[in-house]
Amino acid sequence: MSAVSPAEAFGRALDGGAWHLALECGSRVAVPFERFTGDVATVDERLLARARGPVLDVGCGPGRHVHHLARQGVLSIGIDISQDAVRLARRRGAPVLLRSVFDDVPGAGTWGTALLLDGNIGIGGDPARLLRRVAGLLAPGAEILVECAEDGFGSPEPTARLEGPDTVSAPFPWALVGPGEMPAVAAGAGLRVADEWVDGGRAFAALAAA
Repeated sequence: MSAVSPAEAFGRALDGGAWHLALECGSRVAVPFERFTGDVATVDERLLARARGPVLDVGCGPGRHVHHLARQGVLSIGIDISQDAVRLARRRGAPVLLRSVFDDVPGAGTWGTALLLDGNIGIGGDPARLLRRVAGLLAPGAEILVECAEDGFGSPEPTARLEGPDTVSAPFPWALVGPGEMPAVAAGAGLRVADEWVDGGRAFAALAAA
């Protein structure tokens, strides 16, 4: 079975089925795409109640978080590099842009909260670099709300593949950051863990300027 691009694998995953992240260390982590494509869960609602607008959702996927925020009257925009995800998000009425967080992002310096949920702290395989970039987009006093992995994946060059029914992606840079690793990762980006909690079996942290 030949490998497809990560973007193509992600697009196929949004259609359903059992998918995993296969990490270079040999571990396989289930990816709950059915959760990503559904409506916000109660856990998400409680998390999003902490967000101060305007809100930037980095790696928004099919847009369930920004869709919920928009319905609550909170100014928010999601960005994602997957055309399939953006298409699904716009279909549900979520305000999203086809954009990488490392490209020009509108409203730089004005965002009140940034979201790195559903494992998106792993984008690019270098969490500290990602956090520095996101922090540079925020207004003074803003926070980054991060969802942690159950276990971290400490590797200098972490990579992963998406594996699903009859599909495997080419390798791409990705990292997992567990709650125990978050303080060090945040410090590497000039941030601190202002709060951390577990809700519904999912671990979260609020990061602020050090």
